Amino acid sequence: MKSLEELLRLNKLIRLIGFDDAPFKKERGTPVKVSGIVCSNTRFEGMLWGEVKKDGMEATQVIAELLKNSKFYSQINVILTDGLAVGGFNIIDLPELSKTIDRPCIAVMRKLPDMAAIDRALQNFPDYRLRKETLLKAGEIHSLRNFYFQVQGCNPDIAAQVLEQATDNGNVPEALRLAHMIGAAVITGQSGKRA
Repeated sequence: MKSLEELLRLNKLIRLIGFDDAPFKKERGTPVKVSGIVCSNTRFEGMLWGEVKKDGMEATQVIAELLKNSKFYSQINVILTDGLAVGGFNIIDLPELSKTIDRPCIAVMRKLPDMAAIDRALQNFPDYRLRKETLLKAGEIHSLRNFYFQVQGCNPDIAAQVLEQATDNGNVPEALRLAHMIGAAVITGQSGKRA
């Protein structure tokens, strides 16, 4: 498989999958649906649908298995996640996910996170230290080309170029925008305003 750097240099299509959670109930431990949308650059090509627990700690494993057991796995060049958590504080271990699926992983954020507020929220969990360590493992938050992101498996400049190529307009890559909208529509009957 060609590297992201090579695909960008040759101006080739990049196949990616964007994961986001669907609307969920507030109670800890309730099921949370996760949609994975496959795109070639910005063109929709397929979908995965999985489930995690609200505030659990199995998101990394669930996402990795969902992708590795799918027909899309061999075609995917990069994985995008909407932030570092799904279903509340079910935190994704970004380096572990990248290593397990052997692909670069980029956690995309709409704005810089309030780390002090996140830390206060994490202190409500008995495994605070584990969650905090998992969060910190994702590394530095980069701000390049109108995107805020953390990346494992490739350098930040390459990640920013991938995000740019995967975005129609604004600062949300199409795979994540669709994952958000489709997840909301499946659970509530209609897509939400904010994608």
